[in-house]
Amino acid sequence: MRTIVILGTGKSSSSLIQYLLNKSDEEKLHLIIGDISLESAQNKTNNHHNATPIAIDIFDKIQRSALIQKADIVISMLPAHLHIEIARDCIIYKKHLVTASYVSDAMKELDAEAKENNLIFMNEIGLDPGIDHMSAMKIINEIRKKGGKMILFESFCGGLVAPESDTNLWNYKFTWAPRNVVLAGQGGAAKFIQEGTYKYIPYWNLFRRTEFLEVEGYGKFEAYSNRDSLKYIDIYGLKDILTLYRGTIRRLGFSKAWNMFVQLGMTDDSYIIEDSENMSYRQFVNSFLPYHPTDSVEIKMRLILKMDQDDIMWDKLLELDFFNPNKKVGLKNATPAQILEKILTDTWTLQPKEKDMIVMYHKLGFELNGKKKQIDSKMVYIGEDQTYTAMAKTVGLPVAMATLLILNGKITTPGVQIPIREEVYLPILKELEEYGVVFNEHSVPYLGYNP
Repeated sequence: MRTIVILGTGKSSSSLIQYLLNKSDEEKLHLIIGDISLESAQNKTNNHHNATPIAIDIFDKIQRSALIQKADIVISMLPAHLHIEIARDCIIYKKHLVTASYVSDAMKELDAEAKENNLIFMNEIGLDPGIDHMSAMKIINEIRKKGGKMILFESFCGGLVAPESDTNLWNYKFTWAPRNVVLAGQGGAAKFIQEGTYKYIPYWNLFRRTEFLEVEGYGKFEAYSNRDSLKYIDIYGLKDILTLYRGTIRRLGFSKAWNMFVQLGMTDDSYIIEDSENMSYRQFVNSFLPYHPTDSVEIKMRLILKMDQDDIMWDKLLELDFFNPNKKVGLKNATPAQILEKILTDTWTLQPKEKDMIVMYHKLGFELNGKKKQIDSKMVYIGEDQTYTAMAKTVGLPVAMATLLILNGKITTPGVQIPIREEVYLPILKELEEYGVVFNEHSVPYLGYNP
């Protein structure tokens, strides 16, 4: 038996573990599944004969080291900042490593040692990052093999609620980490290239500058810019690209409504609200509004946001129960962002039988034989329920598939890497199609800059 150590049993691990257990007899796999909560690890194994759930304190170096030594390969589904300690242990004990997280600077520094020890440290092998890399590089490399030159690359991805479970005015529910949604776009201006010119969008304007998209059978969407599109110039080898833009997909109207929170300051995570534990939702809202001896919180809110009472934006706020004087925040020493997350979670939590949806959309413009052409590639994937979500499947399945390919010697290039090589993306994209993750590619008229 070959041993796979899986660290972390969060939301994305359900489909990952199920995939590997389903193949465990055929592939002679034994899974050791470790989490700080033994109950969580046990729930993911379903008493499978090829799985051993354990409780582990990841900060206990002796316990952690002993576990990693048992592995043929390690999968870390822990929070991103914890990967580096696992990676260092994997260098010491000469174990391959797979994560779905962005490659950190600290992880990059292990590249030489990983190569010296012939170890594969595969990162960014989830959905976004992950499937986005693989599906984009497949088309980009096909264009290059034909002699084409890339001039435009736009890529969009979003975790949304499926149409049959879309029951609120925001057309949105949390299908992943709510905190990441609340803090989206912070930490610097969004950067991209448009028609050969560098563009920057500061955070306070981010949700007012949106792109519009349409996906056949699913209607219209919008996308706001991701923080740093420019790093993909080197990642994808797009040195002379004229337009390079990456964005996050939402339903129409979401960004304009979300901008209300940004302008009020409710997404700020840099300071603590005094006595937050005892504050009501209504008091939280009022804390961002100017004092007035007679005007109600509702009137002050509409005045500062310049909206009428019959505005759909006002209905969206009412739906969140923002002005309830009886609901308590109940969080000690909380930041505005943490309180906002709590309020939104009341309304935006995916219920047990509800389904989520992933939408990914690439636009690739290129010159070939003196003509400008464009390929649009679109993927929509619907989840099963609250546990086996589309997000969990599209994050977890590529991680599991890459792990098995490494174990079976099908991925051989050593070092710290992301899935942009053919040996990685071709077999994984092909297998993902068996699970319904299918990209539909169409040639369309080139819509980019044409002087």
